[in-house]
Amino acid sequence: MPQHTPAHYIKPNRFDTILNNTVGWLARRGISLMGTAELSVRGRSTGEWRRIPVNPLPYEGGPFLISARGHSQWVRNLRAAGGGRLQVGRRTQQFTAVELPDEEKPALLRSYLARWGWEVGRFFGDITADSTDEELLAAAHKHPVFRITVTR
Repeated sequence: MPQHTPAHYIKPNRFDTILNNTVGWLARRGISLMGTAELSVRGRSTGEWRRIPVNPLPYEGGPFLISARGHSQWVRNLRAAGGGRLQVGRRTQQFTAVELPDEEKPALLRSYLARWGWEVGRFFGDITADSTDEELLAAAHKHPVFRITVTR
């Protein structure tokens, strides 16, 4: 019988919550720190919009959303909704999202860590932008990645 392993997720602590609220507040007012935007996605059970700051990764065929913390609530909601919106100031982009399989993630994780490792590296353990493709692939299941396509 296969053993069930819970999905990887690192819950925000009090400091993280305060920081996320501040970064989201800034993004809504048009101030993007290092490329941050506020992600809004409908809750899978309530249907209400849920918001959280994210770092959309510009990359070949992208942009991409990567969950440093793992299989978080926004990831679960995005899987259910199939899309959402990104906002910086008055600029709001509606998008659809497609989750990538693990084998497509190593180059994206490397690029993400090269750009934001100083901020999110603690959620990746020993994995860094300098990790091998094999090490990145071994960690890929912990970090959902979505290719987003702006619809308007």
